[in-house]
Amino acid sequence: MKRTLSLIALFLSAQITLFASIDRVEPPFWWAKMPVSELQLQLYGENIGQYRAEIDYAGVTIAKQISVDSPNYLFIYLDITQETQAGDLNIALSSGDKRITHSYELRPRESAAGRNQGFDSSDLIYLMIPDRFANGDPSNDSIPGMLEGVNRDDPEKRQGGDIAGIIENLDYIKDAGMTAVWFTPIFENDMPADYGAYHGYAATDMYKVDRRVGGNESYKNLVDTVHSKGMKVIMDMIHNHVGIEHWWMKDLPTKDWIHDVEKYGYTNFRGTVPGDPYASQYDKDKLIKGWFVPEMPDLNQRNELLADYLIQNTLWWIEYSGIDGIRMDTYIYPYKEYMARWAKEVLEAYPHFNIIGEAWVETVAHEAFWQYDPKGMHDGYDSHLPTVTDFPFSFAVRKGLVEDFEWETGLRRIYYLLAQDSLYADASKNVIFLDNHDMSRIYEQLGKDEDLFKMAYSILLTSRGIPQVYYGTELMMGHENRGGDDEAWRQTMPGGWEGDSRNVFKKRGRTDQENEIYRWVAKLNNWRKTAIAVHQGKLVHFIPEDNTYIYFRIHREQTVMVALNRNEEKTTIQLSRFEEVHKNFTSGRDIATNQRVPLQNEVTLDSKSALILELEN
Repeated sequence: MKRTLSLIALFLSAQITLFASIDRVEPPFWWAKMPVSELQLQLYGENIGQYRAEIDYAGVTIAKQISVDSPNYLFIYLDITQETQAGDLNIALSSGDKRITHSYELRPRESAAGRNQGFDSSDLIYLMIPDRFANGDPSNDSIPGMLEGVNRDDPEKRQGGDIAGIIENLDYIKDAGMTAVWFTPIFENDMPADYGAYHGYAATDMYKVDRRVGGNESYKNLVDTVHSKGMKVIMDMIHNHVGIEHWWMKDLPTKDWIHDVEKYGYTNFRGTVPGDPYASQYDKDKLIKGWFVPEMPDLNQRNELLADYLIQNTLWWIEYSGIDGIRMDTYIYPYKEYMARWAKEVLEAYPHFNIIGEAWVETVAHEAFWQYDPKGMHDGYDSHLPTVTDFPFSFAVRKGLVEDFEWETGLRRIYYLLAQDSLYADASKNVIFLDNHDMSRIYEQLGKDEDLFKMAYSILLTSRGIPQVYYGTELMMGHENRGGDDEAWRQTMPGGWEGDSRNVFKKRGRTDQENEIYRWVAKLNNWRKTAIAVHQGKLVHFIPEDNTYIYFRIHREQTVMVALNRNEEKTTIQLSRFEEVHKNFTSGRDIATNQRVPLQNEVTLDSKSALILELEN
């Protein structure tokens, strides 16, 4: 009888072991000899929180394991020594007489050569929305089980652009003189069509590349292919929010995993608040705890489990894909202490890496608040963030080229902007731009004036900082006839889709004007690659007079002069005013025409023009 009962118990135990399961483990795998020793495993499965884990693997110990409000999660923290070898470690989980074993892979790390390179002021970044660039694989346009397919009749819906389309057209980007590519997020955004999540900012799984874009391995191949062409990749991330359809939302780990929208409502979108010494707690809570929009739940990074999860997710993507930098969306909306911790830990793990934080604010002082602070200027707050998005630069150029020239307007807007650079820890690390996916296109802002466009682009490529170009700008792309909504400036690239009437990726598919501007842009871009004075040189500028603005970039190996004339007619400038810089040079080579320009008493500038001279003895 005893033997029969024992056999029955053994059989039942086997059945429990056979049918009990773990539905999800994140991260899905890890690596041996990582630059961090701690690994948080998030296990998800029915009542898995009742289990406790044991691991018998050389170099791996369990530091702690935590059950949470939902019984379906278990967080296990592992300590992994540098001596630990790659392999499969077995996690033995038990709860009473129930047993589960999960095999977890520790992979060997890839060679660091050519990966995680970072980026700096020698680079030129090309920003694109993958869904709007090119569709190289129509078979993944609509995937059974996913909530939205392609609808080319509605610009607010998915258009089908993907990784295959990007790879097909990388030579177009490289030939234009770009050195780095920033893609808006490629995470799974399995959201209903009405939410318009084609942009990628409503993640529903932070460990998956959306299959409609191509999937994880395709993304890794994209990064490798970009690297093989001598360019870099910047990944877009979001730690402020996720999509309402994120799998967490069906079973939140803890009650405080997200902020309570019933209590805090929606954000006030006022990025000035964190740097405001007089800000009320009400305004701080609205900014940080309010949801961005109804379909994007706001994450609570003061939950330590979530904070660890997000940081570790970042490290996983850097190691897995080999990306060279990250652009962090809505940088000013999470808790600033968390963002500082995130940036610090990422850069400690990958010292050659770089990070851009999106800080959409109007003034230099509020922008500078978010850059790292070795001088202690920001009331004790150090963000550890090397690079910020220089929105004040964009606003100054966009306004300064269309306004009348007055005491503080017109070209003087740009002068006054740069005159405040001492507020930054290092303004040369700012990402400067004319437009992006959240703003009307620069060509439209300048009244579709090609001369003003060339002035703006010349400023972008010769000012301090790391320039970023929005896709289509190299063709002087304007707007769709849609008014002021996002989709008006998020067009698809003609030729990126089968059946398009023309293909702008090829010379024969472009208009004469597009070919002319593409050649001009590409020439300037490719010159900039070798312009060490623009990369590293000191900036010396002279107060704008008579609607002209002159500045120099000075390096021991090269000096570049930039002369801007916003007048509607030709203007002659007297060179004696700039003698402190140009006195040792007799001429300059015009970058646009390759013609020699004598530097004697005066120089005549064409109307509405930017003259870029590489000075010569």
